[in-house]
Amino acid sequence: MKRLGILPATVILAVAVATIAAVVAALVSLPLIRSNAEAVATAELARLADLTATALRVDREGRYTLPPRVAGVLQAEQVTAYVVGPEAQDLPEGVTTQDVDAVTTGSGVQTQADTSAGPVLVVGRPFEPGIGVILVQPSSVAGGTATEVIARLLLALVIGLAIAVAIALVAGAWLTTPLRRAADAALRLGRGERGIHVRPEGPAEVADMADALNRLASALAVSEGRQREFLLSVSHELRTPLTSVRGYAEALADGVVAGDDVPRTGSVMAAETQRLDRLVSDLLDLARLRADDFVIECVDVDLGDMLTDAAQVWTDRCQRAGVRCDVAVPMEPVIVQADPLRLRQMVDNLAENALRVVPAGGVIAMSGWSEPPWGVVLVRDSGPGLSPEDCEVAFEPGILHERYRGLRPVGTGLGLALVGRLAAGMGGWARADSSPEGGAAFTVGVPLAVKPAGADCA
Repeated sequence: MKRLGILPATVILAVAVATIAAVVAALVSLPLIRSNAEAVATAELARLADLTATALRVDREGRYTLPPRVAGVLQAEQVTAYVVGPEAQDLPEGVTTQDVDAVTTGSGVQTQADTSAGPVLVVGRPFEPGIGVILVQPSSVAGGTATEVIARLLLALVIGLAIAVAIALVAGAWLTTPLRRAADAALRLGRGERGIHVRPEGPAEVADMADALNRLASALAVSEGRQREFLLSVSHELRTPLTSVRGYAEALADGVVAGDDVPRTGSVMAAETQRLDRLVSDLLDLARLRADDFVIECVDVDLGDMLTDAAQVWTDRCQRAGVRCDVAVPMEPVIVQADPLRLRQMVDNLAENALRVVPAGGVIAMSGWSEPPWGVVLVRDSGPGLSPEDCEVAFEPGILHERYRGLRPVGTGLGLALVGRLAAGMGGWARADSSPEGGAAFTVGVPLAVKPAGADCA
């Protein structure tokens, strides 16, 4: 079903409102106009009756006459004058004996009557004792004036209706033109076009929509650019171990590697496959973090025990890389509500990230403490560090890789992105800062154990 557009809807609404207003105005005005016209006509006829009674004369032959000017006025107004006495016979239609009695006894008459020719106005004035003057005028004369006024009113209403339609067309075009442009821009964005700009115009709300579309277009361009860089970096990280494994496998297949070199080659291939497995696992975890089936189960975890276990692994790895590893385990138990596997994954990712950038002779430090309502874990290093701008986007996938690729050892950015999202998934937070050693410091907070063990994380 095709929907009605704003322009025709606006015109229809304006026409409906104007028509209703015209009808209501007509219904209210017509009776008032007719009543006022009749009142004015009656008052004018009364004035003519006074003038006639004053101007009436008796000639030498005993006939009643009017000056020609007065007679001309009466004729122009379609007024018929009658001189009546107490014994008047053959009264004109619409004049009653009561009217005659009133004017002949010195009273006035002002009334309406129905005749075969239509309604008439009757006004009478006394002339002299026993004699009176009665004027009769068709009501249609007064109605003619009312009709003229009504015709002018209707003309004004029609003109107003036409103006309302014109205004509705202009207003509708003012509304629909920017809306059509915004809709077209949205469709083009949906088809994959970028670099689209919509000129803000029209009412404030429509202009705000155009601004929002422009911001959306910019955000999409930035987001897709980051995604491309992220995919490029991931592809590079995956290709490196794949190339290594392939090279060693071909060497083994061709018999180039033999004797004592076989175990070393197998060890290298195993290490590269583990690296591949870690990259693929990080990618899957990062993709599943936003899915409904990714469950984080919170239990009571002692930060001290977790750091002790991590220290055994990372102290050995740091020694092999010529880096000192300092681990400060809290003196008192710090029990948090967290998923132990994911909590350890966050610490390992932060330590892996630090070991990648710290040169030989540097230091990596781990520590944990209670800072109600949080249990806090800190991993810091003496590497090249991060700028304040880097800290703001440290947990966004691929951004730091894009900034520092070719300038320092960098990974894909998956590890830090996982840390930020896993911390949020457990109801906590993650923050990047500078460390006292001159490198980077990553702090993670998870809720202290105040809920029953086994409850789901936020």
